[in-house]
Amino acid sequence: MGNLDPITIAIIAANVLVSLKGFKDYGFLDKYKFHVGGVQRGEQIRMISSGFLHVDMQHLLFNMITLFFFAGIVIDYLGNGGFVFVYLGSLLLGNLLSLYFHKNEYHYSAVGASGAVTGVLYSAILLRPEMQIIVFVIPMPAYVFGIGYLLYSIYGMKKRIGNIGHDAHFGGAIGGYLITLVLATWIFERNLLMVGLLAIPIVLLFVLKRTGNI
Repeated sequence: MGNLDPITIAIIAANVLVSLKGFKDYGFLDKYKFHVGGVQRGEQIRMISSGFLHVDMQHLLFNMITLFFFAGIVIDYLGNGGFVFVYLGSLLLGNLLSLYFHKNEYHYSAVGASGAVTGVLYSAILLRPEMQIIVFVIPMPAYVFGIGYLLYSIYGMKKRIGNIGHDAHFGGAIGGYLITLVLATWIFERNLLMVGLLAIPIVLLFVLKRTGNI
């Protein structure tokens, strides 16, 4: 964890530059943020551009620090191309899930790389489920953290906790999960149990949505 590869530097730099522009220019932020009405009008660029904008420096730093810690694992296993595929695919799927859940909320908007970063995190967990993640000074297996995080995201979506795009986080995790399994099919042979365990919250979300409980 924590290797700063050139592709990671490039993505962090893109996030910093675009976010700094958005901090200073609200018109720019408004034009490229995720916005349900804008996307429904055909402004599809928002589905990607919003992932490089952030509301403030704290939001930006949190996402980039998380990316820094877990990007190297994904690159080590999937290569630069695979990492970019996971990052952008998770970003897009995160926004698609947000669009699905908020399609009737014309004014709903969001920004941030959280969907993409969560996809990278979930990919890293799938690739290295035995690694330890420290949460509030408490170490725990990565797969336990991953399952717990998505269960909390479901709760956050249901209760609308905070000004947080829980659905984008969840969609990003789905993207990281699916893309990683496509690119690293050996996981089915080596860690089939983890594949199943990490799928539990994903299946639960769609069961809850299907039954009208979220």
